[in-house]
Amino acid sequence: MTVDDPCQILLVEDDLRLANLIAEYLTSQGFKVHKETSGLKVARLTADICPDLIILDISLPGKNGLEICQDIRGDYQGPIMFLTARTENAEQIKGLESGADDYVLKPVEPQLLLARINALLRRYRNDNTALQQELTLGALTINLKLRTATRAGEQLNLSSHEFDLLLTFAKHAGQVLSREYLFSRVYSRPYDGLDRTIDVRISQLRKKLGETPDAPHTIKTIWGRGYLLVADAL
Repeated sequence: MTVDDPCQILLVEDDLRLANLIAEYLTSQGFKVHKETSGLKVARLTADICPDLIILDISLPGKNGLEICQDIRGDYQGPIMFLTARTENAEQIKGLESGADDYVLKPVEPQLLLARINALLRRYRNDNTALQQELTLGALTINLKLRTATRAGEQLNLSSHEFDLLLTFAKHAGQVLSREYLFSRVYSRPYDGLDRTIDVRISQLRKKLGETPDAPHTIKTIWGRGYLLVADAL
């Protein structure tokens, strides 16, 4: 981290006084802090800013921190820290299970918060460098930097949208993804309920993964719910 290229933090806290105090302190330590009070805006801000770390309160207007963490975790690979007044063990467990990396209780000394932030950032920088460049599931390897994919060493000739679709499936392997969710991830706009281009993309992707139309085994259709990538089939 340098003065010219500061580490960016998205601070989601509806207590403006507390948010201002935290932002002022972290800014004095060389961070660039983006503040937000509404849970409904976090996903879009995360996509726009690409922060190095997100600090989330749990009790937020619009959408709570647990829901936000679950929503963004598939696409956001950086560290997420909960900063909350909820002290119950069950709440802490929920927070960590939702995809958070740390859980810090209010009130917290600024120096301790800084230490926890730096520890998270160091861990991600050291452990996730390779993950940021490459994602592997079985025989499938996806290079995020080059936007290429191979299966058993053979290059998959994918269009840009097919690559985005495959990457979305790979990040959520074993999870059922709705047509609406896939559409928004691939085309970056809301699903209108009528467009079926995502189904066409899935059909094309299945073929390039070596599947037959009558017996798909890698990308399965879950009727009434969406689609699922079977990691073991790769």
